[in-house]
Amino acid sequence: MPLIRTAGFLALPAAAYALGSIPWGLVLTRAFTSVDIRTSGSGNIGATNVRRTAGTFLGLLTLALDILKGWLPTFLALLLAGREDAASDLYVSAAALAAFLGHLFPIYMKGKNGGKGVATAGGCILAVSPAAVGAAVLGFILVVVLTRRVSAGSLAGASLLPAALWIFTGSPVFAALGFLMAAGIVLRHRENIRRLLSGKEPRI
Repeated sequence: MPLIRTAGFLALPAAAYALGSIPWGLVLTRAFTSVDIRTSGSGNIGATNVRRTAGTFLGLLTLALDILKGWLPTFLALLLAGREDAASDLYVSAAALAAFLGHLFPIYMKGKNGGKGVATAGGCILAVSPAAVGAAVLGFILVVVLTRRVSAGSLAGASLLPAALWIFTGSPVFAALGFLMAAGIVLRHRENIRRLLSGKEPRI
């Protein structure tokens, strides 16, 4: 393996964490508004709260950039490792999980005030299996239409990831990746789950 490719192979997971840590919701709202996203709305830096507190355009831009920071390192990992065996899948999963954890625990914010991980997880899985993302998105849309609550749709979509990855990739490693991401998303939605159970979660 050429030296440059080897160096890139070893450095990519760390770079994925650094990229995943970029708090795009905070960056964009600071650049274009006077809103402090950390103390406005739900206090979350993700696209839903950005849309709610700073407008639809910045919300959509945050969503796109949060997806991209998951997709890009995972796609690069696939280019480097391919889909040759379980070890290759493990390397790709490590890069994807690093980007996802960067979003949840951003190094630039001392590991605090991270997002809930839905968009970044979606970007990671999009690189691995667009079909699995499609299944999760369909689940998300269906539950949002039925409940009028984005958090319920996010939880439904996340819960479909492990099975969808198993079905569409046949890889137990990617299925495990989906499970870990789903678990992280559920943990980040603890307050939403409490509000859903009590009937206090805001509707769209």
